[in-house]
Amino acid sequence: MEIGQKVKVFRLRDRVSPPIVKKLGQVGIIQGYKVTDGGIGVVVLFDDNSSSWFFEDEIKPV
Repeated sequence: MEIGQKVKVFRLRDRVSPPIVKKLGQVGIIQGYKVTDGGIGVVVLFDDNSSSWFFEDEIKPV
């Protein structure tokens, strides 16, 4: 996964808040990376200008 790449959220690994659940199925653009205790995640920016981070196994290229 590279910065600027379009991706789609296709699954959520953990329980998350309702606003993040609404991102399931949406397409966004990778803006950066996030290091977590569970591994490396990617920050995704969506059309509504919101962003969130996801693990690489939760998103797929579009």
